Amino acid sequence: MLPKLCEAKHVADHRVWLRFDDGVEGDVDLKGELWGEVFEALNDPAEFAKGALDRELGTIVWPSGADFAPEFLYEQLRPNFALKPSTRSGAA
Repeated sequence: MLPKLCEAKHVADHRVWLRFDDGVEGDVDLKGELWGEVFEALNDPAEFAKGALDRELGTIVWPSGADFAPEFLYEQLRPNFALKPSTRSGAA
C-alpha cells in the first residue's frame, strides 16, 4: 500500500518535516538528492523553501515543477520500506 503524505513543513536549508497517514513522521534532509536539471534551482535554500504539499498528488511540489515520489520520501524515514504488489481477487 502506498503511504499518503499528510503534512510537510520546511525546517531549514534543505530539510523538511514530513508526516504520513500511518503516523510515520520525521525530518528528512534532501540536499543530497538535488541533482539533475529538474532539481537544480532547489539547491538555493530560498527556492527549496517554496516547496508545498500537494494533497492531490500526495507529495511535495515546487513552483519549478520538481517533486519527489511519496514512497521515496517515506523510505527516507523508514529505510526498510518496500512496496508490496497488491493482490487481485479472481486473478489466475
